[in-house]
Amino acid sequence: MSTDKDKIQNLLSRVALFDQLDRVELAKVAAGTTEQHIRRGDVIFHRGQPCNGFHIVVYGQVKLVAVSPAGAEKVVRLLGPGETFGEALMFLEQPYILSAMALADTMLLTVDKTVLFDELARQPQLARKMLAGLSKRLHAFVSDVKAYSLHSGTQRVIGYLMQMQDAAGGAEVRLEVGKNVIASRLNLTPEHFSRILHDLSKKGLIQVNGRNITIVDEEGFRAHGD
Repeated sequence: MSTDKDKIQNLLSRVALFDQLDRVELAKVAAGTTEQHIRRGDVIFHRGQPCNGFHIVVYGQVKLVAVSPAGAEKVVRLLGPGETFGEALMFLEQPYILSAMALADTMLLTVDKTVLFDELARQPQLARKMLAGLSKRLHAFVSDVKAYSLHSGTQRVIGYLMQMQDAAGGAEVRLEVGKNVIASRLNLTPEHFSRILHDLSKKGLIQVNGRNITIVDEEGFRAHGD
């Protein structure tokens, strides 16, 4: 009969960080892993709370946000299935520096740092994979800063939609989160984001139907992003 730990072990085996571990090793990690179901709109953790492990998104969507003393919110990252967060602070043994909220009904796996540290001591390849993941994230962060500094708002929006198109594998993409969230992620005001979509539509490059966006003229669309 299948148990919760069997289910967690099977889920962990599909995560890139753990796909080289055998079932005995996976069972050790699963023993220190908890399953968490979060409703849309619920806070997962607040800035300043202790980080006692790292998190894996099984399904749903999570936003990581910085909140100013006045309450203004800046979306730093949007996370979907298979993505992880919290590793760096776990290694530093520091509290969370951002807050996290579920943008949809979400399931997370949280791997306890004590169990993970024990497994890292035995599995050098796991340490290398985690370092590679952190390095990719740092590279993405540097690319974001570069984009905010050097690219226009239109270029940022086109770049975001192109990433979504590549992931979707077709000309139509769907905005799974609100425009306010996407605008914050791209360091734009919601009004500026909507105006850019309107301008791209007016030029015949895209068609906007609610949250569905179809790229009509892909060559011209990509040219506007250069």
